[in-house]
Amino acid sequence: MTGNSNSKLSSNKFKMGLMAFSLVTLASLMSIRNFPTMALVKWQLITFTILAVILYLIPAILTSSELGTGWPQNGGVYVWVKEAFGQRWGFTAVWMQWFQMTIGFVSVLSFVAATFSYAIDPALANNKIYIFAVIAFVWWLFTFINFRGLKTYTRINSVFLVIGTLIPCALLIIGGFWFVGTGHHIPLFTMHPTVADFIPNLTSIDNLSLLVVFVFLFVGVEMTAAHAGDIKNVGRNYPLGLLIAGIVLVVVSILGALAVGFLVPTSGLNLLAGIMQGFEAMFGAGVLTSFIALLITIGSIGEASSWILGPVRGLLVTAKDGNLPKVLQKTNSKGMPTNMMIVQGIIVTFWAAMFVALPGGVNSSFWILLSLTTLVYIVMYLFMYAAVIKLRYSQPNVKRAFKIPGGKLGAWIVGVWGFAAMVFTFIVALFPPSQINGSGLTTPEYVAILLIGTIVVAIIPLIIYRFRRADWKPANNPELQMHEARNQLINDEDAKKADSTEQSGNKD
Repeated sequence: MTGNSNSKLSSNKFKMGLMAFSLVTLASLMSIRNFPTMALVKWQLITFTILAVILYLIPAILTSSELGTGWPQNGGVYVWVKEAFGQRWGFTAVWMQWFQMTIGFVSVLSFVAATFSYAIDPALANNKIYIFAVIAFVWWLFTFINFRGLKTYTRINSVFLVIGTLIPCALLIIGGFWFVGTGHHIPLFTMHPTVADFIPNLTSIDNLSLLVVFVFLFVGVEMTAAHAGDIKNVGRNYPLGLLIAGIVLVVVSILGALAVGFLVPTSGLNLLAGIMQGFEAMFGAGVLTSFIALLITIGSIGEASSWILGPVRGLLVTAKDGNLPKVLQKTNSKGMPTNMMIVQGIIVTFWAAMFVALPGGVNSSFWILLSLTTLVYIVMYLFMYAAVIKLRYSQPNVKRAFKIPGGKLGAWIVGVWGFAAMVFTFIVALFPPSQINGSGLTTPEYVAILLIGTIVVAIIPLIIYRFRRADWKPANNPELQMHEARNQLINDEDAKKADSTEQSGNKD
C-alpha cells in the first residue's frame, strides 16, 4: 500500500497558495480553440456548459481531490487505479490518458494551422494538405526542442500562454461585445433571447452529441493532482482551487463563444478558423488581424509544446513497475525520454494523416478526431470513478487531506454519478451532430469507426502488459534510475528557485 509516504520529503519545499494553484490550473485548461464549436448552438451553449459542469466537472473535482490528496506521489491516475485494481488496469488507465492526447494534439495543431493561415492566406484554412504540413512541422520541431530539457520547456510554455492565449481571449471578448453593442454589426442570433432559446432538443441524439465539446472544456482536471504535494493547506485549497479555476473557465468560455457567435454566421463558421473569422469581422483582413493571428499561433504552439513532454513523463512512471520495454525508457543527457517522444511523434503524425484521409472537409474531420479523443479519455475516467469507491474499502486508513463528504455513501454517490455521466457522454459522442455534416459517412459507418478505434487503443496496453519481460523493471535498468535521479534533482532546483522568488517577493 502506498499513500502519503512523500509528505515529509516535500514539507520543506515551496508551497503554492490558493490563488497560485488556481492560476496554474486555469493555465493548464484554458484554450480559445473550442469557442467556434460552442457557438454552433447559439444561446443553448449556456445550457450545454451547465450540463457539462454537472455531468463532468463536479464529480471530477471531488474525485480527483480525494485521490490526489490521498496519493500525491507522481503517477496520478496510474497510481490510483493500480492501488484499486492492480497494475494491469493502472497501466491501461494511464495509457488511455496518454493516447487520447496523441489524437487531441491534432485538433490543437490544426487550430494552429488554420489560425496562421490568416497571416498569409485565409483560404488555406480549408486546405487539408496545408494543415497536415503545419501539424507535422510544428510537432517535430518542438519535439526536438524539448530534447534540450525542462528549462527550455518551462520557459516556452509560460511566455506563449500569456502572449497567445490570454491577450487574444480578452481582446475577442471585450472587442466582440463592444463591436456588437455599439451597432457596428448585426448579431446573428437574437439579443433578447426567450427561455426557449436556451433549451436544446434533448430528445435528439445528433443534437446532444455536441455536448462532447463542452465536456472537453474541462477534461484533464485530474492531472492537477501532480501538484497536490506542493499546495498549502491542500485539503482546503486543492478542491477550492479547482472550483475557482472551473468557474473562471466557464464564464470566459461562454463569453468567448457568444462573441464568436455574434460575429460569424453559423452557416459559414469554420471550426478551426472561427476565432480568426471573428477578428476579421471586427477589424477586416488587414495588418491587425494578421498580427492577432500570429499571437494566437504562438499561444497555441506553446500549448502544444507544453503537452509534448508531460504525457510521456506520466506514462514513463509505469516503467518503475516494468510496464514499458527498455528501448522506450531510454533518456538523453538532459533526462528527456527521447525514444518515447519519437514514438509519440510518429503516432501524432499518423493521426494528422488520418485528418487528411477522412472523408469530407476540415469541420467533419476535426469533429471525428475530437470525438475519438473523448471516447478514449472516457475509458480512463471510468477507471478513476470506480477507483475512488474501491479504495474507500480496500485502503480506508490512507490519510486523505480531502475526502468526499458523506462517508462511503458520499463516495458511492459521486463515483456512480461520474461513472454514469461518462457512460452517457460515451454514447452521445458516438453519433455525428446535426450541425456538422459533409463527412459522407452513414451513421453506422461513423459509429463503427469510433468504436473500433477506441477498442484498438484499449487493447494495446493489455497486449504490452501480457508480454512484458522481467528485465524491463528498473532494478535491471540503470538508465531509468538515472532518469529518475535527474528528475529529482531538477525538481529540487525548481523548488529552491520558487522559494527564493517568494522570499524576495515578501521582502518587497
